[in-house]
Amino acid sequence: MPCASHYALAPIGLIEGCYPDKFGVPRQPGLARAATARLRLLGEFAQPDAVRGIDTFSHLWLTFVFHLSPPRWTPLVRPPRLGGNRKIGVFASRATHRPNRLGLSLVELLSVELDDGVCLVLRGHDLVDGTPVVDIKPYLPWADGAEHARAGFAPAPPELLPVRFCTEVEAQLASRADGASLRVLIEDVLAQDPRPAYHPIDPARRYGVRLADLDVGFRLCATENGPQVEVIDLRAWKQA
Repeated sequence: MPCASHYALAPIGLIEGCYPDKFGVPRQPGLARAATARLRLLGEFAQPDAVRGIDTFSHLWLTFVFHLSPPRWTPLVRPPRLGGNRKIGVFASRATHRPNRLGLSLVELLSVELDDGVCLVLRGHDLVDGTPVVDIKPYLPWADGAEHARAGFAPAPPELLPVRFCTEVEAQLASRADGASLRVLIEDVLAQDPRPAYHPIDPARRYGVRLADLDVGFRLCATENGPQVEVIDLRAWKQA
């Protein structure tokens, strides 16, 4: 049966979120519940009629494009969950380097805003700011949740690390109007240890994650109770 060799996809909206770049973005949706974003619909898709009734659903499936990933792909990938060393097939993973660079994310819908165009307010997302979304579908618990599903090499959520804030960072957060919510977001993101899986623990090495308007500096320390993330500084950052 003949089929088209190419299909054209037009973005229906763009993500306006708290992750300015890829580093630090949770590797799955729902892992950082404090992460919020707006999905702003574009052009002919920005019609209130197009989202009529969507507020009766609590969660949505978003199909999007990994626009920051290169177009090349390989049949084998190295998932961070496997330490970044073991290879598995690209179709047995959720790697961003895929033949068509399409991603699927389950997000919570908080509200629908119609005052300035059409925007969906989301929570628990794992999408970089500016991500093109190509489709939206409501999540149906009775159809989309498989009771006896197997999860392969990722049978459970990743273990979370304790996160400690130094005194200076605590003071900076206390001085901000959004300090409380930002603190939770930082904890959610850093507890998952966003560093490359193959990096050893090196307390002298500073890592930086961009969240909202800040570059959040942190390091990983070894303690008698295991690894711990320490937030060591907050630096203003603004996209050019």
